[in-house]
Parts: sequence; C-alpha cells; structure tokens
Amino acid sequence: MKQGVHVKAELILVLVTILAGFGWIFSKEALAGLPPLFFMGVRFMIAGFVLFLAGQKYFRGLDWKGIKQASIVGVVMGITMMCWVTGLDQGTSLGVGAFIVSLGVVLVPLVARFMFKERPPMSIWVALPFAIVGLGFLALNNGLNFEFTHVYFFGAAVGSAFQLNLLSRSSMRMHVLVLTAIQLSVAGVLLFSLSLITETLPHSISIGVAGWFLASTLIATSLRFLLQTYGMSLTQVSHAAVIMNLEPVWTAIFAVFWFSESMGGGQVFGCCLIFVAMLVSRWSQIKMIFKTA
Repeated sequence: MKQGVHVKAELILVLVTILAGFGWIFSKEALAGLPPLFFMGVRFMIAGFVLFLAGQKYFRGLDWKGIKQASIVGVVMGITMMCWVTGLDQGTSLGVGAFIVSLGVVLVPLVARFMFKERPPMSIWVALPFAIVGLGFLALNNGLNFEFTHVYFFGAAVGSAFQLNLLSRSSMRMHVLVLTAIQLSVAGVLLFSLSLITETLPHSISIGVAGWFLASTLIATSLRFLLQTYGMSLTQVSHAAVIMNLEPVWTAIFAVFWFSESMGGGQVFGCCLIFVAMLVSRWSQIKMIFKTA
C-alpha cells in the first residue's frame, strides 16, 4: 500500500513537470497578443484567487506575521517572474531558457552562503563547473553570438534561488496552499501595477489569445500548484526534488514539436551539462532515494 502511494505521488509530480513545460508553451502563445507584465500580473492574481477558493478552510487563523513573511516572498517571486516573462517574450529558444532558469536549483546554496553565511555542501562545488560550462555552451552556441535574453533567464534563476532560500528559512506555520496563494497574489499585484505604469494595455484580445491565457492561468498555474501540493504531501521531499528537474526537459521537447525549435550541438551539450549539474546538486536527495528504495 505504501509503495502504491509513492508511485501515485511520483506519477502526479511527473504530471506537474509536464504541466510546467506546457506552461512555457501556453505563455509564449498568450504573449503574442498581451503585454508581458500585464499577462503575468493578471494570470497570477486569478491563479491566487482560484487557490484561495480551493483551500478556504486553510486560511482560518492566519496571523499578520505569517502574511507579511509570505508577502515578502511574493515580492521576490514577482521580480523573478518579471525577468522570466521578459526573457520569454523576447527570446527565440524556450528550451535554452528553461535550462538556464533551472540553474536556480544549483544557485540556492550559493545564495544561502551570502544571505545566511551557510557553507554550501561539497556537491554544489562539484556541480558548479558543470553548470558554468553548460551555460557557456548555451549562451555562446555560435561563437560569440550572445543572445541578451539569456541574461533575463539567468536573472530569473538567481531570483528563484533567493525565493527558495526565503521559503526555507521562514518560520511560517501555514498550509502550503495558503502560502502559494499569497505569493501568487502579491506577485500578481506587483506585476500588474508595473504594467499600468510601463505598458500600453490592449484595447481588445482575440479569442485565441484569451484561450492561451486561460490555459496558462488555470492549467499551468492553478491546477499545477494544486497537484504539486497534493503530490508532495504523499512522498518525501527528496523524491519530489529530483522529479521536478524534469521541467526543462519537457519544455525543450515541447518547443521542438510546437514551435519547430532546434538546438545546435553545442546547445544540446550545454543542456546536458546543466541537467548533470542539477542532479549533482541534488546528490544528497538522490542518495536518500536509493537508501529508501
């Protein structure tokens, strides 16, 4: 029975990574008719509201300290997603962007070193050269033909590392669904406010763009986080952490079929190196999986 629960949880989390990969596709399609900050702001506000409706009972007894801490993480999330959506809007390769953003996993302990004076584990120092060389192959695929959008994606990776560190150090005693809803809502309000100041809002939206917007909001955000919350409640964090590394792989595969994207040999090699770096950085979790198998 226990083994069956673990298999169920892992299948759910694999589905979560697939939905996350599709989220890149849905978002890219929606950006064809929507300003990036407006798109992300409204998307996150709606998704946060949907999660609130889904978990109203968990919101009882919230204290101001917890709300404040969750809101701070939401601000960091908003800045992170501003970098991400700008890179997505201007970039030419979703697969490359997904692997660069995934570097956030490797950067978490390094950011912790500067934020909390915490010494990174040896696995990070082993993973870092793979990540740096891999990033170099991605960014400089054709000699020195550097694409500036890689900077936005790398900014998103750094931002996600800060976000994960804040989450891990916060003493918030609240349900993860509540935490996610507050984060999304705060990030959405921040991005929407910035959109009102810096962007020209569309006078009308086509049915196609509206459909992609709803897909990215309800499927790739609300449903994804609901399933992620449920799946992670059924298995160990170590298992979930390794499975979540599949997101950039799915994104690259979907981009090939959906947008006919192609990567040069150097970029494929760079993606492989970054994937190895992610696995090495998760080495303690991987060892735990083998011990419990």
